[in-house]
Amino acid sequence: MIVSGLERGLGAIARNGRAVLALSLVVGIASPTLAGAIRPHIGPLVAILIAFAAFRIGWRAALGALDALPRTLGLVVLTQVAMPLMVWGIETASGLTGPIALALLIMTTTAPIAGTPNLTLLVGADPAPALRILVVATGLLPLTVIPVFLVSGALGDPAAVMPAALRLTGLIVAATGIGFAVRAFAAPTPSRRRVAAIDGASALVMGVLVIGLMEAVGRGLRVDPLGTGGIALAAFAANFGLQIASALACRRFGTAASAPAIGISVGNRNFILLLTALPDALTQPIMPFVGCYQIPMYLTPLLLAGFHRAVGRAPDGAERRG
Repeated sequence: MIVSGLERGLGAIARNGRAVLALSLVVGIASPTLAGAIRPHIGPLVAILIAFAAFRIGWRAALGALDALPRTLGLVVLTQVAMPLMVWGIETASGLTGPIALALLIMTTTAPIAGTPNLTLLVGADPAPALRILVVATGLLPLTVIPVFLVSGALGDPAAVMPAALRLTGLIVAATGIGFAVRAFAAPTPSRRRVAAIDGASALVMGVLVIGLMEAVGRGLRVDPLGTGGIALAAFAANFGLQIASALACRRFGTAASAPAIGISVGNRNFILLLTALPDALTQPIMPFVGCYQIPMYLTPLLLAGFHRAVGRAPDGAERRG
């Protein structure tokens, strides 16, 4: 009785997952003190999210066909090597400097956030490609940063990134393995109600995580609301611009079914991975952008769900492939 009631309650939360994220953003911005109290626990919250996503997807769907790995590797090289080098070239040629220019270079250099499978679920798309991209992109980050760091000369020693990237890779692999194992032994074929309950639990955990990430935004709005608003507009343009362009490119040159996961993965990047390895003198000026960047990230299911549903719909006569 208790389990059944809990599943019904979590299922109701799952149906309103986008509203949960929006409310969490408001709470986090309105209460920097609460956000600061949650922030030290972001690591465990991320691990729980990944484990929930792995349980929901299952290892067979996550691994996909054998031919998915070369495509995933190619995408990672394109988005974590070619894209930041292109950004650096454009900024250098046009003389663009300053915190936002540096933030865009760091953003395109790093891997997707750990919550990309969960965000993909919240827009109603297949999260398996997002989980594959997350694992491969994070695992390869110590290698993909090398050409960007060396060419740009602005980010220091690429070896400094390796410990943070390896730690996150270990966390992702461990959490994914736990999720796969629990599903294999406890619920190999979970019911629709059980899946909905997992989605609701994921929405709750992500909501708490969002509150913890809003501390800098809340304090920024109190100190300099106009300046923070301008930075937020730049963050929205960068995040949503990459999401939309990448999803449309995937639909045109790849598969419609994978387009939402790829768009969300390319647009939502994990700043923390690189910020922990860079000197404070370099990172402090971009922290307002990093804080504002969380807003479009977690408003994606609310503001871009319709776009991702449309772009993920297979063209007439085409077969949907994950």
